[in-house]
Amino acid sequence: MEKKHTFIIAEAGVNHNGSMAIAKKLVDKAYEAGVDCVKFQTYIAENVMSKFAPKAEYQITNTSSNESQLDMVKKLQLSFEDFAELKEYTEKKGLMFLSTPFDLESCDFLNNLGMSIFKIPSGEITNLPYLRKINSYKKDVILSTGMATLEEIQEALKVLKDCKVKLLHCTTEYPCPYESVNMNAMLTMKKVFNLPTGYSDHTQGIEIPIMAVSLGAEIIEKHFTLDKNMEGPDHKASLEPDELKQMAESIRNVEKAFGDGKKEPQQAELKNIAIARKSIVAKCNIKKGEIFTEKNLTTKRPGNGISPMKWDDIIGKISDKNYSEDELICEK
Repeated sequence: MEKKHTFIIAEAGVNHNGSMAIAKKLVDKAYEAGVDCVKFQTYIAENVMSKFAPKAEYQITNTSSNESQLDMVKKLQLSFEDFAELKEYTEKKGLMFLSTPFDLESCDFLNNLGMSIFKIPSGEITNLPYLRKINSYKKDVILSTGMATLEEIQEALKVLKDCKVKLLHCTTEYPCPYESVNMNAMLTMKKVFNLPTGYSDHTQGIEIPIMAVSLGAEIIEKHFTLDKNMEGPDHKASLEPDELKQMAESIRNVEKAFGDGKKEPQQAELKNIAIARKSIVAKCNIKKGEIFTEKNLTTKRPGNGISPMKWDDIIGKISDKNYSEDELICEK
């Protein structure tokens, strides 16, 4: 059985608040946490939403109520030049750089930048021109499926026919209530589509991503920030650096615990077999020539003598020596 390694994506998203200094610090903290990848979001705001696009409830709660969604995302936008620099900075750290494109121009930019995997966000799963653009690159794809039905996922996969796709189960709410996680849907997707499947988490805390790994998630994506109290739409539903590190360490521990699937004594427990198991011993003093019976035999620790599973073989035999109480019975 292949050793499990969960691909952990630390989702910086727009939690840099439009600052390259913060973006680089996020990369530093992701590296320290022990994840595999740092992901950002690349877009030209005017290409993504109209000036009439309303904010989501969580965006209204976590940002200034006087600005439009367009004004909000403009403030969080980094330039293409910034992303080229971030990719280099991230890869020098030994981490994979990813950024989710939200418009066609950003798709082409990231493709030309040499990004090897494209992460498609849940909101674009029904965007046919966008999906066709991604498919034209014939690269690996990670597809988030928040808000989607199985039928919508199937339609997207038909468009992405030239890509090697991995699916992420997701609930698009920030933060996501535990009762809305529906983790069994991840297992349903894996069964229906027979594709590598993972989980993009928007709950608070680290329990649910760990749960997902225990159920077989191959990818975990989780938002993180330098400080949950920073102004911006996603900080409140993100992990802080120490929590991200704790999540990554917990996932690595869960991976170790899977094992090879063979039910046999593990190396770590071999030394405890004789201590924990029992042997057949003399219940009282037994003289040579006496018959072994249930009255003069019993089972006690340690387990380095005759196994109690041979009880029926020993009962009725004649003792070939004297035994004192608690002495291990010997086989002839």
